[in-house]
Formats: sequence, C-alpha cells, structure tokens
Amino acid sequence: MANFLFVLSRDENDAATRCFQFAKIAHSQGHKVDVFLIDSGVLWADKTRDTTVKTTTGDSVSDYLPYLVENEIPIYV
Repeated sequence: MANFLFVLSRDENDAATRCFQFAKIAHSQGHKVDVFLIDSGVLWADKTRDTTVKTTTGDSVSDYLPYLVENEIPIYV
C-alpha cells in the first residue's frame, strides 16, 4: 500500500476532474489518499458549485467526488 497526495491548485474543470479521478482510482486500489486544495483550487470546496460540467472526455467532477466523500477521503483546504 502506498500513500498518495493529490494537490489541486487551479479552478479548472479538467484539472479538478483528473485530480479527483486519480484520487478515486488510488483509493479503490487500496492506497491511502489525501487531497489538498490550494490557491484557486479552494474554489472546489464550495458545496453549491456545479460539479456536473463535462470535460472534453465526457466525465465530470461529479463522477468521482461523491466516492471520495462517501469513503471519507481527507480533503484539506
């Protein structure tokens, strides 16, 4: 088991989607995961934000973030 630290520093949908996707993948494979939101990335802590905006690959933050919340993955702001 490895430890993963994901840092999101941008307020960009594609960057956020990948960050949360990789965090979900790592955790689902049994690794310890922590996520830090810094700089403009802290805007993703807004619970009223629309997380359903699709990326160019057709997925969105809402495809991954609920898993992280349900599995109590630490997300630091």
